Amino acid sequence: MFLDAFHDLLKPQWLSVLMRLKMSGAMGVSGLAKELDVSYMTVKQHCEELTKHGYLMRIRLPRTEIGRPEIFYRLAEKADALFPAIPPVFSLQLLDHARTLFGDTAPEKLLYQYFQDLEAHWKIRLSQGTTLLYRAGLFVKLRAKDGLFMRCIHDESTGKITLREFHHPLEPVFKKFPRAIAMEHRAMEEALEVKISRVPGELAGGEAPHIDFILG
Repeated sequence: MFLDAFHDLLKPQWLSVLMRLKMSGAMGVSGLAKELDVSYMTVKQHCEELTKHGYLMRIRLPRTEIGRPEIFYRLAEKADALFPAIPPVFSLQLLDHARTLFGDTAPEKLLYQYFQDLEAHWKIRLSQGTTLLYRAGLFVKLRAKDGLFMRCIHDESTGKITLREFHHPLEPVFKKFPRAIAMEHRAMEEALEVKISRVPGELAGGEAPHIDFILG
């Protein structure tokens, strides 16, 4: 999920902390220690080191019970450079050049073909999935190879399956060419063989920004 170079340059424990915060939003040391299965003091040290280097920031969230606000950590803007992304200038300039050379509709035609090819690739890789939940799990793994941070959430009581996306390398492209969002959405529906609702996540407390794809 991180750029390969950072696996060589950063401590594995730092990467674990950064990944957890990327997918969970703001967390306290106790919660991080429990999820990473390491001691409180070890996590506290890692968080303080990452804060010192500018990759994390401290925030205070009010307690639900009486007491002082608890210190939480979340990713700082500097951490964005750690996660995979298609270089915005390169990609957007290519699309702009296509418009100049071949007309106003050229960028969207190229994007459409890209997602058509991606859909075909997904269909082949997901064909072994016998259930929607299994295909959803496979899809999350495929997306991780493309640099996305995504989690499959299954509510066993209702059977509801949600794909929660925390990071997408094509975000700069989506901002300039918003119709590409619908192209990717359609490709996902065709590959997973199910209708999908795309819902921007509502942030509560220190929750990480995300988009929910609700299957079915």
